[in-house]
Amino acid sequence: MEADSVSIWPRMEPFLLGALQVAPTSKLSLHYLRKMAIYVQTREGCFPVLGWSMWRHIACGKLQLPEDLAWLYFETFDLLLGHTPEERLERAECMSQCSSKSELDQQRSKLSVDTLQFLLFLYIQQLNRVSLRTSLIGEEWPSHRARSPSPSERETKASSQNKNWDDQAHLSFVQNHLADILELLVEPGQLSHSGQAKRDSQISLEAVRSLGLLLEGSVGHGKGVQPVHRLLTKGKKLAWAQQVEGAMKRAKIARNTHMAPPGSKMVLMSQVIKQTLAKTSDKLTGANIKIHRCSDAFIYLLSPLRSVSVDKCRDSTVVLGPVQTSVHIHSCQNVRVVCVTGRVVIGASSRCIVHALTPTCPLLLPGNSDITLGPFHTFYPSLEDHMASVGLAVVPNVWDQPLLLGTEGLASPLLSSSSSSDSTCYRLLPPSEFHMLAVPFQMEGDTCEVPGGLPPAYQAALREKQKRIQNWQKTVMEARLNKEQKQQFQELVELKFHEWLLETGHRQELDSLIPPTVNFLKDSDGAATDTSRVKDTKAVRPGGVGGTADCCLLNL
Repeated sequence: MEADSVSIWPRMEPFLLGALQVAPTSKLSLHYLRKMAIYVQTREGCFPVLGWSMWRHIACGKLQLPEDLAWLYFETFDLLLGHTPEERLERAECMSQCSSKSELDQQRSKLSVDTLQFLLFLYIQQLNRVSLRTSLIGEEWPSHRARSPSPSERETKASSQNKNWDDQAHLSFVQNHLADILELLVEPGQLSHSGQAKRDSQISLEAVRSLGLLLEGSVGHGKGVQPVHRLLTKGKKLAWAQQVEGAMKRAKIARNTHMAPPGSKMVLMSQVIKQTLAKTSDKLTGANIKIHRCSDAFIYLLSPLRSVSVDKCRDSTVVLGPVQTSVHIHSCQNVRVVCVTGRVVIGASSRCIVHALTPTCPLLLPGNSDITLGPFHTFYPSLEDHMASVGLAVVPNVWDQPLLLGTEGLASPLLSSSSSSDSTCYRLLPPSEFHMLAVPFQMEGDTCEVPGGLPPAYQAALREKQKRIQNWQKTVMEARLNKEQKQQFQELVELKFHEWLLETGHRQELDSLIPPTVNFLKDSDGAATDTSRVKDTKAVRPGGVGGTADCCLLNL
């Protein structure tokens, strides 16, 4: 009887969530990581687990990394680990009670990670390293002599530009660097005087187990694993409730959540244009979401999520349920993102606004301009239950303390006189410009206010706005207008309001929330489906605003 075949492939999460999307510091090259591997395996207190204190000693004392950058790597790796929600909430409570740096260091010193897996995590930061050799032969720089790519090749290239989402890039990285990866896991006694592994070297069982960070597999014949870009190009097209001027003809939404194991669930949304999408569903829970090339869209994904990537979108609003690991915004223009998340990362984007509740400092990568950071300013009924399910608490909340990360490491965001334009790429939202965001759907749950409340300055700004409204109402009442004057005044106010809606683009947003007039949707197989079964959220009809509905309630 023929033995079952064994299939092995790279795990998605370490590359998707762990590899920072910036060229790594030279201190994380193979040369230095070899030295670190020898050091941690020959020093007491570093192996098989590595605590924060010892990593800080190695990073700051040996590798000459700033402490903030050392903590960034340690914290990022910790986000990948399978801590229970209860453990995460307990840690958040301890961290929030720290009133000084010494108390914070004391709490951090209680944290530890698997030594060998942390070494592998540091090594895969090379995923986004720009290779001069590759650039010179034309694989990263375009060539005017190259033939025009076919449509499928263009899709593949577009997908590959973000290596964190490109599983073919993950596979190539592991294949091309497997010898170096194994060398980092070899015990010091099997290394030559130059620090390289001997030809007949072997790795220990513990080292093999550590490879579980990067690799997974199966025994027996199963369905082939398809690259992400193929999943996207072959994704089934949803039947929309209504279309406006054919805007949804190119939209593609695909998922593997019905068959993928935890950590590998994906939902890809591409080219959603002039549409409002709303969904809360168990099919989204724990999934990695990619929102790609959407424009003039309003997207509400109100479920606990694993990670979210907003890539190459413009003129859109994205409101998310709690995101356990990270929200990454890349190459976007004029996009508003509202989220509770373990981390926010923004790169190569402009004129974007992020309202976040996050226990980690927002990470600003190179290429940003005109980024606005504001406090989390909305809620929906099941929000707090969703937050508890992924281990996110209301404190600590450091949405207003960003870190600037470049190829030379961290830069202080306070250095406005720096020659680097990236150091002045963001601002904190002035309280005078602050407004609340209402999630316009009826749902079940107990949350009736913003979790944790608003910062005092923003709460005061809201009270001032409410006071002005009350003064205006009082002025109108004291004017003692007759019936005809009241009618004229009402018509004038409504006219000005509608003009404002059109000028700001809010008219489209309100119109898209009006429930569709059709009674049935067709699912992807063509069968009629009662909308009462399809929709998980119910749109609240805006009073006094008419227009064509364009609200799609996803049947994922």
